[in-house]
Amino acid sequence: MATRKALIAGNWKMYKTARDGCQLAEAVARGCGQVDQRGDRQVLLCPPATILAAVAASVSGSTILVGAQNVCWAGEGAFTGEISPTMVRDAGGQAAIVGHSERRQLFFENDELINQRLRGGLAHGLLMLLCIGETLAEREEGRTFPILEGQLRQALAGVTTEEMARVVVAYEPVWAIGTGKTASKEQAQDAHAFVRGVVAEIFEKSVAAQTRILYGGSVKPGNVDELMAQEDIDGALVGGAALDPEAFIRIVNFR
Repeated sequence: MATRKALIAGNWKMYKTARDGCQLAEAVARGCGQVDQRGDRQVLLCPPATILAAVAASVSGSTILVGAQNVCWAGEGAFTGEISPTMVRDAGGQAAIVGHSERRQLFFENDELINQRLRGGLAHGLLMLLCIGETLAEREEGRTFPILEGQLRQALAGVTTEEMARVVVAYEPVWAIGTGKTASKEQAQDAHAFVRGVVAEIFEKSVAAQTRILYGGSVKPGNVDELMAQEDIDGALVGGAALDPEAFIRIVNFR
């Protein structure tokens, strides 16, 4: 990870109204003062879309990035219920998540749609977090790597080498999201190394060497240090712990 700046992203999911969300964001900003001094890590908060602008305003004096939890591929249009990349930017956001397992499982988003969302966000200048991951059944069947490769290749179809500079991959084993279970550091490292190898095949080794790959799946203060010590783990996409400012700040300040 020597040349890759770590990224700690907090996915708030469908939690927090404006008042509570701004209080949380401000607490995180206060607790992340050393991040600027270190210069080796970034912090991203992804609140619900309804409070994106309020949260962005509340951390505007800091280096904390703010992003959306999903994004449409079009700048505008007849897409009821969707949020466009231009709307994200207008609200003060600089990033967006696509492909989260909850979007795949609960809302039936497939790799083709995720590719559209990813490319749309890139076209409008957003930093894009692409989530991939296998289910427990797929892991037990020994299909982890084929699943990850398929998701990666389909989601990255048509993405240019230049655009990859704004793509962050988040490996999230579905069986570890919100369950309290975490992949062992060895399991996580093996998956991350494999993902980096696939990126190298799609593009080239130099692109893969610069691509940040985050681990997501019940990241906590108690396991972040050992996860971040792995060669190919460049950060974390944090769910539940991101709603607790003390826990999230500790994760940001991993050792």
